[in-house]
This record gives sequence, C-alpha cells and structure tokens, in this order.
Amino acid sequence: MSYLPTRWTELIGRPANDIDTPALVIDLDAMKRNLARMAEFAKKHGIRWRPHAKTHKSTTLAKMQIRAGAVGVCVQKTAEAEVMMAGGVYNVYISNEVIAPGKLVRVAALAQTAAAHGGQLAIAVDSTEGVIRLAQAMNEARVNSSRAGNDVANVATVIDVFVEIDVGQGRCGVEPGAAAVTLVLELRKHPALRFAGLQAYHGKAQHLRSAQDRREAIVKAADAVRLTRQLIEAQGVAVGLVTGAGTGCLVLEAASGVYGELQAGSFLFMDADYALNERDPAQPQFEHALFVKTQVISTHSDHAVCDAGHKSHAIDSGMPRVHALSPDSALDYFNGGDEHGILRPAAGCSRLPGLGRMLWLIPGHCDPTVNLHDVMIGVSGGLHNGVVQRIYRVNARGALT
Repeated sequence: MSYLPTRWTELIGRPANDIDTPALVIDLDAMKRNLARMAEFAKKHGIRWRPHAKTHKSTTLAKMQIRAGAVGVCVQKTAEAEVMMAGGVYNVYISNEVIAPGKLVRVAALAQTAAAHGGQLAIAVDSTEGVIRLAQAMNEARVNSSRAGNDVANVATVIDVFVEIDVGQGRCGVEPGAAAVTLVLELRKHPALRFAGLQAYHGKAQHLRSAQDRREAIVKAADAVRLTRQLIEAQGVAVGLVTGAGTGCLVLEAASGVYGELQAGSFLFMDADYALNERDPAQPQFEHALFVKTQVISTHSDHAVCDAGHKSHAIDSGMPRVHALSPDSALDYFNGGDEHGILRPAAGCSRLPGLGRMLWLIPGHCDPTVNLHDVMIGVSGGLHNGVVQRIYRVNARGALT
C-alpha cells in the first residue's frame, strides 16, 4: 500500500464535516451503485468493459473495477500504464499512439512485465511508422532480455495492437477503410505484434446534448467500423475486437452490434458536463459521486466566496456546479481565480450561505480534476452526515509521459 501522510489516515472514522477544505471527496455509496449498474449493463448485453483509469488514476479503484467484472483498464499514457502495473494491474490497454523511441522502450518493458504476471499489454497505432517503431522496440527488448538471461523474454513475445480509425473524433486514427487495411497488413509482418482489432472511439459524440444527435453520430461510427472490418476480412484477416465507447454513448455502442468492448470511465464519478446531456432512456442511471468540498471564507451583500478555486477543479468543461442543499438555497459558481470561487444565488433564489458554511461542488470534468489532487477521500453514509471510510491515493497523478 502506498504511504499516506498521517493527516490523511487520521481522518478515517471521522465525520465528513471534519474534512479540511478544499478536498476531493467520493460519495462511496453513489460510486458503488454506479459500478454495480455498469457491471449489470455489460453482463446483460454480453459485452466486455474496460474502464478508463485516467478517470480515477488509482490502482485501488482499478482493482475494484476488475473485481466487479472489468477485463482490465485503459490508459492514455505510458506513465499511467507503468503506475497501474506497479500497483498490480496487469491487463492494460494504452488506447493512444506512442511514437517516441524512449517511450517505446518503456512500452516493451511493460509488455514483458504484463506477460510475466499472466496479463497482457495492448496499444493503439495509426501509422506505418508507428507500427515499425513499435516492432523494433519489442524486438530489441526481447534480444536484450535474452542477453541478460532474463526468463521473461520467453513469455513476452507479442503485444496486442489495435488499429485506430477516426470515426468522428477528428483527433488520432486513420481514415476508415483502405488506410486501416494497409496498417493491418503491415503489422502482421512483425511477429512481435499481434493484430487485436480496431480502436473506434468517438469522443465528441459523448458530449452531444441531444440523445438523437448522439444516436446519429454512433450510427455513422458503426457504419465506418463495418466498412473497415469488411475490407480487412476480405484480406483473410479476422478482426478480433472493436473497442471504444464512452459514458455518454455506451448504450448506443453496445446496441450497435459492432462494438465488443466499452471503454467508459466517467460513469464511476459522473461530472457536471455529463449531467447536461439529455438522458437516453436505455442508459443506466449513473449518479454524481465525486465532489470538491469547500468552505465559505468571506460573505458580502450580493455574493459569498469559497476556498475552492481553479487549483482544486478543472474548468475545461465549465465551472463546477454547487450541490444544492435545498431548492431555495441554490447557488451558482463563478470564476474567482486560482484559490477562490464566487457564489451568487441562482435564479429565483435570494439566500447566501453564511461564513464557515461547508459546500460541495460537482466538477465540470472529473478526469483532470482528479489529477489536481494527491488523494480522494471516500465517505459513506452521505456527504453531510457520513463518515470517512477510505483514503484513495491518486497514484497516477502527473503521469503525463
């Protein structure tokens, strides 16, 4: 277990009100319900789920998800994969391109570590150069291990590789169709690489507000996958798995008939941005489970000030929402800078919180918010009357390379 300073461990068993501010807090009861609903959904639809660990960056929570039925975790960075494996999570998919030679040396080492522990490392590619560099790194790692007399070289002979196609995100990925076929044929030339399937993640679709707009986007994505799979299989190559999907559209990918694995991660916590989506009736009812606890430190005639500024929560998806204590005391949060938040009564309300009042913020975007904190404090029994039960180290905080 990672070392935790006494100031954190001494909180266990104490009321949630004793948590100093600002602090990142998990409503454990809500989180466990979210996890159970995801596991139930995947089981009902006969689909694998591999949640994104970049959401929580915690090896403890990654293991909890695997115990609930996840096949492993996704990460976006080599350093995140290293942290996961150092913490005992050995089925990891780097759902991103890695090009730098130094990073590829680390990727090859991770493949050996995973194999030695009965796990498997996978990675995405979207260029011929990326395939060649990856194969070279894997080959060199095997030769170096053999020269060093390392027995692991005999088991870490391959890495699973997903060819990423751009199904609408407009970020990484080759064009669906012939370009993907070219990459598949190239990677099959290299014994150290095993074609595992297609990466088809549509990030933009996750945040389209209209349920109909999300449906239309995923229909187009699924059509692109079908075309690509058909062309690959025409070359006599089986497409083992199509992986992708996120919290906003997972019900659509699961129903498409082409996706075999869901990568949704934010469902565990849910943030203010996802709450703005029109809910698809078939979507599991995920709850807000991640909060920034804050305290009112200054009051004025028309506003109050809390001690949670932008250093405690990400703002790329907008300002956090203030968790309403009651309908007549709803508050809006405004930019107050690095260390402060400005609070004003919401429309139709007039009450402001008093000096010293504890409040709870729902972050706009959970992933980068987590990356701002060393720990997440788990509370059972509700935010207001609950008790601190667990302290979760954010093991992969700052794992950006």
